[in-house]
Amino acid sequence: MSTESLATGVPDALTLDEFAELARGRMPTPVWDFISGGAGEERTLAANLAAFDRLGLRPRVLAGTGVPDTATTVLDRVWSAPLAIAPLAYHTLADPEGEVASAHAAGAAGVPLVVSTFAGRTFEEIAAAASAPLWLQVYCFRDRETTRRLIERAGRAGFEALVLTVDAPRLGRRLRDLRNGFRLPAGVEPANLADADYSSPSGHALAEFDPALDWSVLEWLRAVSPLPVLLKGVLGAADARRAIDAGADGIVVSNHGGRQLDRAPATADVLPEIASEVAGACPVLLDGGVRRGSDVLAALALGADAVLLGRPVLHGLAAAGREGVSQVLDIVVDELSDAMSLTGTATVADAGPDLLWTRAVVPGPAEEETALKGRAQTAVHDARSGVRDAGPVRSVGTGAWLSAQDLHASLSDPLLDTMNFLNEVTHRYPDAISFAPGRPYDGYFDVEQIFTHLRGYLDHLAAEGRSPAEIRDTLFQYGPTGGRIREVIADWLRKDEGIDVPPESIVVTVGCQEAMVLALRALIAQPEDVVMVAAPCYVGITGAARILDLRLAGVAERADGLRVADVEAAVRAERARGRRPRVFYVVPDHANPSGHTMSLETRHALLDLAEQLDILLLEDSPYRSVSPGPQLATLKSLDHGRRVVHLGSFSKTLFPGARVGFAIADQPVAGAGLLADELAKIKSMITVNTSPLSQAAVAGMLLAADGHASRLNTETSAHYGNAMAATLRRLDACFPADRRAGLGLDWTRPSGGFFVAVNVPFVADNAALARSAQDFGVIWTPMSYFYPTGGGERALRLSTSYLSQDEIDEGVVRLARFIEAEAEAETEARTEVQAEPHPSTETEKGRPSW
Repeated sequence: MSTESLATGVPDALTLDEFAELARGRMPTPVWDFISGGAGEERTLAANLAAFDRLGLRPRVLAGTGVPDTATTVLDRVWSAPLAIAPLAYHTLADPEGEVASAHAAGAAGVPLVVSTFAGRTFEEIAAAASAPLWLQVYCFRDRETTRRLIERAGRAGFEALVLTVDAPRLGRRLRDLRNGFRLPAGVEPANLADADYSSPSGHALAEFDPALDWSVLEWLRAVSPLPVLLKGVLGAADARRAIDAGADGIVVSNHGGRQLDRAPATADVLPEIASEVAGACPVLLDGGVRRGSDVLAALALGADAVLLGRPVLHGLAAAGREGVSQVLDIVVDELSDAMSLTGTATVADAGPDLLWTRAVVPGPAEEETALKGRAQTAVHDARSGVRDAGPVRSVGTGAWLSAQDLHASLSDPLLDTMNFLNEVTHRYPDAISFAPGRPYDGYFDVEQIFTHLRGYLDHLAAEGRSPAEIRDTLFQYGPTGGRIREVIADWLRKDEGIDVPPESIVVTVGCQEAMVLALRALIAQPEDVVMVAAPCYVGITGAARILDLRLAGVAERADGLRVADVEAAVRAERARGRRPRVFYVVPDHANPSGHTMSLETRHALLDLAEQLDILLLEDSPYRSVSPGPQLATLKSLDHGRRVVHLGSFSKTLFPGARVGFAIADQPVAGAGLLADELAKIKSMITVNTSPLSQAAVAGMLLAADGHASRLNTETSAHYGNAMAATLRRLDACFPADRRAGLGLDWTRPSGGFFVAVNVPFVADNAALARSAQDFGVIWTPMSYFYPTGGGERALRLSTSYLSQDEIDEGVVRLARFIEAEAEAETEARTEVQAEPHPSTETEKGRPSW
């Protein structure tokens, strides 16, 4: 943003996303995280945005509608647009004028402002600046007199309605704030509450909010004030019906901006059923995920009477004070007007479900459009005709419409979008050097090898005495679920890995990912069972656990790797909570993403601990066979108590396109044979068998090397070793020791594998990645992707496997420029925050530097 634009108060931003970027650069990280973060792993926060992204608007041509009328009437007051400012605590975090600035902007736009109980300016100051309706958001305190005094004070100031927040008996568990140890900056406090310690919002809420709030509070509010009461936090038809029956004057469909219960539904997804239940009995407003004017029109089409706009208001305030808020509101209203014109929607009341369509984006270029005329159409029709559906809403028209709540909860998990996001960034910036993909280098692959190895395996079968019919069957039929090439794999394991197990203890799988799913599904039997993982960990194990609805617990690696004492402490802590840790997943060799390798002493100690605590170890070591130099013994080769289920894949050892993996499960199961037999049962209900052609190619390669796959990897191991060395060497050159110390920068130094983890002095999130790709031409992976229970926000992962030496040299130089720029911006922001004087609410006209 230019200095001139700041001086005039008009930033160079045309969208709400651009305002967010401007605000991010002007706020210290803890404040940004407090405003932007959500509860838990932020699934609901992401789902709010994703729900609108799935909704499209259908253009309507030659509609003859003229200039659209955006005005609407709510609670007998005319709004210039179906839009209000949502209740947000402490606008003064973004600008000293705080809610006074927001009230000026709301008045100029002709839309209401919902003022938080925790406003940073007094009700009287806000009312003096307001020229549009003011509503008061109410938290009910244990001390009802405190709540009464707030309501009465707001009434005297001219507020016109009460918005009772009903989804916050306590504040949600917000991990960003916990990690930052967030405290309100000095001077930022609730201007309308008595003096107390408000520095920790969550701590204050826990101590003061009434956790026993029930439906009787509506009757109490009516006794306290004549103002209409809206309930904010309704997410289901049953609660909406009860609110109407209890006399609510309005409903706000809200999940608190994803800041309360993580895994709560996205508001746009549940809006239709609530609108159907309300059936016009009172206004229905939507809060959460609105980031553009077309979102407003989509919400109206789903049955809302208006929407509330939250975080973008603070972004505008941080970027340019009251002028920034005005511009944010103007952008949304202008976008709404454009969308109405192009869809032939003359007035707000004309918005119906026929405007909507949804698209399902599948891998590849094809996109499928399906009509959104099911639940939404029924719900909105009923709401506007005064008819309440007595039964379930059914899909009609050209196709069914599904909400996120109709699908498994894991599909709303941001984890499942991480790879899509990386792919999107890579395609958007094709000239950027990418350290993101952990794919094998394919420079040594030869297409003709596939045919040679297939023929080699068929010759092997013939040499064993198989008939032509049997050989044909081997290639063209399913074959045993456990796999056709178990004997060949067992021979390789014995010769190359020192793992001596019978072939029948092996299940050949579709890659290692299937082996993970089979093992987890078999071993995690009860709701109290827990999967333990070393953190950070490979996202595949996390994704498998989430898809299977399994509980995960992380054991944090130290700077030098995993410590057995930490594993023991974590297992005992889970047991103290009444849970049963069953398995511990670990990558002992050149781990993804940290690069750490477990010492031989630690391997023996971990096996001893598994025996002592009666848990199993899931070992996954895909990089050992393609790393230079001698490798330490696998856990499985040291396993004398059958405590290890070894998971493997030939993706790195041979070639990834084979998609052949395996699980060694030689644990006996009472009355049922081996654990491998049980895994095969599950596999028979999933993939039935692993491709016989892929198995044949893999077997042919192993046979050609006489069971020593290491002989096939001489060149590739050297390539990966050289790539790793080049990356570490270039990092050292760009960041000498004194500069590293000054920045608080460091990285792992793996002896093999594909990955280097870099700790950086700033938040390395998706937004930072986008800046890195766009402005510096280098792509990496945020380490936070690899922490299943949160963490890694200030670290990134570099993959060294797929780049040439020249690309590595240039890529690290670009990365260094990016790191220096981000570190400088972080330092400047913190310095300016510390130097910023706290303004008085009466006279200070200055603005914070962030």
